[in-house]
Amino acid sequence: MFRLEAVGKRYGRGRWILQDVDVSASPGEIVALTGGNGSGKSTLLRVAVGLSRPTCGAVFGRPAVVGYVPDRFSPNESMSAMAYLTHIGRVRGLTTAAAVRRAHALLDRFSLVGGKAAPLRSLSKGNAQKVALAQALMVDPGLLVLDEPWSGLDTDAHTVLAETMSEVAGAGGTVLFTDHRESVTRARATRTYVVDQGRVTPAPAEAEPPQALRPTADIVLTLPAGRPDPRSPAWEQLDGVLSAHREPTGVTLRVDRDGSDAVLFTALQHGWSVVWVAEGSVAGPRTHTSMHQDGDRH
Repeated sequence: MFRLEAVGKRYGRGRWILQDVDVSASPGEIVALTGGNGSGKSTLLRVAVGLSRPTCGAVFGRPAVVGYVPDRFSPNESMSAMAYLTHIGRVRGLTTAAAVRRAHALLDRFSLVGGKAAPLRSLSKGNAQKVALAQALMVDPGLLVLDEPWSGLDTDAHTVLAETMSEVAGAGGTVLFTDHRESVTRARATRTYVVDQGRVTPAPAEAEPPQALRPTADIVLTLPAGRPDPRSPAWEQLDGVLSAHREPTGVTLRVDRDGSDAVLFTALQHGWSVVWVAEGSVAGPRTHTSMHQDGDRH
């Protein structure tokens, strides 16, 4: 088991950034750290991966292979994504041929836009983030540590990242990530810690809020007649999706109402048509908005 015990961190005689931190994660777990800006989340992750030594306390059970995606990855480099990833692969013990194959596979999976041979400094923030994720996965990690990993990613890459996290955990690895969105931590994590002013506490068990305070939307989607099935998103892994009920003719999604626009956009991108959208609470829809299959309102 990977764990931090009584960890504290400060620089020189400055204020304590972390105090008495106890965090544990077993193989196969996906653990979330949530908290506001300046709470100490990024410092905690740097201690976890070994980039920063704790001032007091200790880290135990760190695997030999650690993949790390920092909160900022914007290399001002003339080298290409392929050259950079090949170099990282060789540093981590791969042969050049194996590193090249792995780099191609990861960049294809994350759908890098801008060209594998383009200088890193020419990539957009979202595509630089795809390279950052790829470098952390060049060798299968026993511990994957991700600092706000969804930042700047397009919708398809969101889904790939969620699948990757599940694959690492399914192979017996441990995933530790930060995100400030409750919908993401609830959907992705098996356990959540709250970081506040350098102190870390387990998140309280989720209580069902009053129904009136939980606005949701039900979205019914279908495939246009005569079209082959498109590559379907992993509905349950999209931000804001609470449940997905599949039928031969389509799928019904219940989503957080605030995330319904993003879910609809993803569905339309993948060739699905909207039958109707109903807004309401967890108890059921209050109002009903009907739509044609081409997405136009009645």
